[in-house]
Amino acid sequence: MSVDHYENFPVASALCPPALRPPIAAIYHFARTADDIADEGDAAPAQRLADLAQFRADLHSAVQLPPCAQPHSGRWPGVFDALAIAVEKFALPAPLLEDLLSAFTQDVGYNAEGRHYATRAELLDYCRRSANPVGRLLLHLYGIHDATSLAQSDCICTALQLINFWQDLSVDIPRGRFYLPLDACAAMNVSPHHLTTLSLTLDTIKLIAAEAHSARTLMLKGADLAKNIPGRAGWELRLVVQGGLRILDKMAAMNHATLQTRPKLRWPDVLVMLWRAVWM
Repeated sequence: MSVDHYENFPVASALCPPALRPPIAAIYHFARTADDIADEGDAAPAQRLADLAQFRADLHSAVQLPPCAQPHSGRWPGVFDALAIAVEKFALPAPLLEDLLSAFTQDVGYNAEGRHYATRAELLDYCRRSANPVGRLLLHLYGIHDATSLAQSDCICTALQLINFWQDLSVDIPRGRFYLPLDACAAMNVSPHHLTTLSLTLDTIKLIAAEAHSARTLMLKGADLAKNIPGRAGWELRLVVQGGLRILDKMAAMNHATLQTRPKLRWPDVLVMLWRAVWM
């Protein structure tokens, strides 16, 4: 399917080292296509799971065979032709790609069952597989493997995932995608019913504000990584960090009313992000 996607951050932009743009684009299109299989369109859950299983089989072929050997089913040539080249040239760690598919498969199951995340720990485990692998794959391309940098990358990626969740409440909840953990809801005296009806109350505002604050804290915890990566890659990561923080600013400016309105970055926000990136 062809789906237009809005992102809060640049993807393989002009700031990215030219030699790394093809593998970064390949990773992005792999992750984005799998995510689309999981939640775009009107396919039944069983069909989504079957498609994700085929996608996983194509991944296994792509990481085991050279690109010239037709290593996949041919259903997603725009994904796996480029990914096979990137895996062979840059030795991308296949388990990280597998983690992404594990998360997207889980998403289908949770949505089909109307299941909610019981605890923050359960939600963070989902983020560990749905977001953190992308940051670790990028660090692999940059040749960065130390534990501190990996931990900082995880903080940034999890924060970006959480920010996207809280930004998209007005869109996700009507589609049956519910990411606010039940323990956090209970702590604020908010029932899932209030949220599924998109009821904006003082308690729901406090809940979203608390979740936004936690995401900001996590983002700032990892932000120094952008200053430690040299050259253009570091500048791109600065903009990634600032994109997430700017969305949080916009959420605060609207009193965290994202149950009813989805904030987006506009061109004036990009200027703010650039200014703040310089002074990180």
